[in-house]
Amino acid sequence: MATLPRRVRRVLENLLHAASDELERHLTQTLDDFEQQLFRLSEHARNPAVQAGYLQTLRALRLNRADLVPRFMAGLEASLATLGRNASHPPGVEPQPVSFRRLSLVDESEMDEEAVMRDIAVRQEARASLTLHLLGQRFGVLAGTPAFDAERIPLGPRSLCRIMRDASQSLQLPLESRLLLYRLFDRKVMAAYPQMLEMLNVAVAADGILPSLTFVPIRVRATSLSESEAAANAANAITGKSSRRHRSGASPGQRTHTGWLGQADGETPGGDDNAAFDLLQQLLSGRRELIGKLRPDRRPDDREQLDTSEVLSALAGMRDVAAAGNTRNLLDIKQALLAQMRQQRGHGTSLSLQDSDTFELLDMLYRQIQREVRSDAPASPLLRKLQLPLLQVALKDRGFFVRAHHPARQLLNAVAESGARWLDEDDIDPQLLEPLQAAVNQVVENFDGDTAVFDASNRDLQAQLQHLARKAEMAERRHVEAARGKEKLEIAKRQAAEAITSIVGEQRLPKFVRALLNQAWADVLTLTLLRQGHDSADWQQQLESTRRIVATCGHGGTSDPQLATHIEAALAQVGYHVEEAAAIARRLTSAVDDDDDPASRTELTMRLKARVRLGEDGAEGQKEELPPRTPEEQVHYDQLRVMPYGTWIEFITNQQGDVVRRRLSWYSPVTDKALFVNQRGQRVGEQSLDSVGRMLARGQARIVVAERGRLIDRAWQATLNALRSFAGRNKRDAGDGDPQADRGHDDGDAQDHGGHAHDGDATEAKP
Repeated sequence: MATLPRRVRRVLENLLHAASDELERHLTQTLDDFEQQLFRLSEHARNPAVQAGYLQTLRALRLNRADLVPRFMAGLEASLATLGRNASHPPGVEPQPVSFRRLSLVDESEMDEEAVMRDIAVRQEARASLTLHLLGQRFGVLAGTPAFDAERIPLGPRSLCRIMRDASQSLQLPLESRLLLYRLFDRKVMAAYPQMLEMLNVAVAADGILPSLTFVPIRVRATSLSESEAAANAANAITGKSSRRHRSGASPGQRTHTGWLGQADGETPGGDDNAAFDLLQQLLSGRRELIGKLRPDRRPDDREQLDTSEVLSALAGMRDVAAAGNTRNLLDIKQALLAQMRQQRGHGTSLSLQDSDTFELLDMLYRQIQREVRSDAPASPLLRKLQLPLLQVALKDRGFFVRAHHPARQLLNAVAESGARWLDEDDIDPQLLEPLQAAVNQVVENFDGDTAVFDASNRDLQAQLQHLARKAEMAERRHVEAARGKEKLEIAKRQAAEAITSIVGEQRLPKFVRALLNQAWADVLTLTLLRQGHDSADWQQQLESTRRIVATCGHGGTSDPQLATHIEAALAQVGYHVEEAAAIARRLTSAVDDDDDPASRTELTMRLKARVRLGEDGAEGQKEELPPRTPEEQVHYDQLRVMPYGTWIEFITNQQGDVVRRRLSWYSPVTDKALFVNQRGQRVGEQSLDSVGRMLARGQARIVVAERGRLIDRAWQATLNALRSFAGRNKRDAGDGDPQADRGHDDGDAQDHGGHAHDGDATEAKP
């Protein structure tokens, strides 16, 4: 830091001190938990060899753990010390040309480590995107450069993950143990990262670096709300959801969905489960009031109310029915329960208001899930099997409805998403079906009221989903690297064309010579740029050869045999046959007019037309001329150009509104090409950002936002929208109001306004 200005150095030292205190404490706790985890694994090892391996790792950890925290802090200081420097090469030193003569495969362990750390960093960037943006602006001021993006911030998630990976090498652990350490690092250190980031922003602002920098969201003017509407909004606030959406699916400032199948994008803030459920009950109360107005002749229910413990005991006796998957919906279970209790007691019974609301909410949620799941998918019978255990969990734990990361809710989401309508035939890995069935069967067979069964089943299933996600990421990375290679090729092509145009200038050359320069010789220049780079001697030699070609083919030029030999050798390197290369060299090294020897010129032209040029696959057609973008299309196009990699986009495939979900893995600001993969990381095609922006503007595609990325979240939002619509209708008199007038606030989902009355009667209002 000695070369930095005094004020910048002081700010960075304060940052280092503040971050070091937080990180050292969490790292020490991580190492303690890691040591305990290794000890537990050794105790539960299945054979002596595995146990010996864990004990050896434990000894190595105890021997070297004192080195990790100092190395991490040294890496942190080094990262801050490089602020503002050019990371490509030191000043005054020419970069070395890239050589492709010594290539080797990347070790699988390196790819696994990189995938794990990249996943941690991407998740944290998504969680703290706004705070990182503000810190990046301030680091830009400190470095005297434009604002830093998340990848370049010295204290950003990618930097911390890179430092942790380097520091962990001092422990001398095997790959499996390092991956376990990284997961604990994510759970202990990175879990507190958003709070640390807020603290760092406050510290930098206190030192006078953009102290007034803030983010003020655009707020909609408040309108008068009824009591039930206010309850709906409060329930949404607690569950972290919003009912208003942009036409493209993502409003400015909304976080996009980047998780793989069955995975969430990050943690959601917790809240008071009982308070949230009370607000949901207010919505259901408004619904009951509306149903009461529509049925004024309905008499009060004076039947004996069942206690929740009695309901749970009766449901436990219905396990065999649930295991067979014969129950169609929650109403069947409710009617069977009441019929059983009537038979046992000799008179009719009813559910308590709270238990009835639980039945009602879960039934509405299931109805919305069924709208999103294909009826012929293997997930459909599994969802039916889960109805009874989920009902028992919801009756015991109200947090099921309001906690996004409840284990039972996560399991339900994973099963449902395996049969989601947005999946294509090849999107689901066949290896996932068996773990799904095993997880559901474990819950159905072993659940006895203890939610630990859901925890264990969900943990096993999530481990399998993470394994499949890593496979998908590795496949996606290969396609991204290939796309980046194509981008480099396109850049080299453009630079080669610019070099030829600049050298030719206003000189008059025969048309056929110009064609050979712009095609055959341009391929030579392109390949030289790709292999050697701008600053290489080979590139300068090829530019000099281009000047000699132009001078030779101009009027009054003389033949150059030495140049012809060089051209033949260069053309052979890009795949031209000996005869073709010789013919092209003769044309490029002699002042021959187009009218001379037309037969040989025609034959050579036909060969060149039949030939696929460097980097082309032969299937690329002429680019269609499109009209200028409208203002709305331009807005969507600009939005796409700043979209984070990994964002999911839903494309409408037919007039019936069927959609397929594709992941925007990478896009090029140079070529405007975007790479899309499916849920397995397999390439499904390339499109231009321009075409995707036009589709977003026309409503033929929509960006998936994080709050609606998971199927369970979409279904829950649709359920809340249905309840809100009843709350809105309750303001009108039932006789004057039209039950179909209010279609809800969310135009992205079909709304199920149906349901069942408290005593089992059904009243349904279709949207």
